[in-house]
Amino acid sequence: MHHESLSRYPLLAGVSQASFKKNTIKTYQSILSKLTTQFGERELNSLSPEEILSFLTQINQNTKQTTKRTRYSQLTSFFNFVTQNLDSNFQSSCDTPMLKKFYRSPGLTRWTILEKEVVDEVIFRTIKPRNRLMLELMARSGMRISEVLQLTPSDIEDRKLTLRSPKSGKELEIVFIPKKIGDRLSY
Repeated sequence: MHHESLSRYPLLAGVSQASFKKNTIKTYQSILSKLTTQFGERELNSLSPEEILSFLTQINQNTKQTTKRTRYSQLTSFFNFVTQNLDSNFQSSCDTPMLKKFYRSPGLTRWTILEKEVVDEVIFRTIKPRNRLMLELMARSGMRISEVLQLTPSDIEDRKLTLRSPKSGKELEIVFIPKKIGDRLSY
C-alpha cells in the first residue's frame, strides 16, 4: 500500500516522517488530508473552535457516534502533537468545553461477571454434548466462540490447542486445556 509523505500537509512542514510508524501516518492521513482540503495553508492558530466543530460535523455526516469520537480524538491528538513538538504556545481549537462535551465518551459499560458456580451450572445443564464442550472450552481456557468454532482436528494435540488467526492478530496462539476436556476432544 502506498503511504503518502507528510510533506503533502503544509501543517506539518518540517516534521520528520522517520519519527512516525507507517500505521500512525496511515491513521492520520485521512483526517489531515480533509483538514488541509478544508483550510488550505491557513495557520493552525487561526482556526476557531466553531470552524473545527463545523469541519467535524461535515466530515462526520452519516457516521456512527464512535467514528465521530475517533475523528475528534485524532484531531485533538494532532493538535497536542503540535503543542508538544512544534509550537509550545499553540492553543488547541479542540480544547474547549463545548467540543469536549459534544464528543465525550459515554460512561463505562459495567459487565456482569458470573460466579464460577453459575458458569458450572450452565455447563452442567447443557444437554447437547457439542454445546457443552464448546461452553467448557470457552469457560476453562478463555477462548472466544469464534476461536472454538474454527478448531479442526489438526489443531488438537492432547491438551494443547493451536488457534489459527486468533482475534489478537497474531498468526498462531497456543491454548492449554484441562485434561478432562482434552480427553473428550480426542474422541
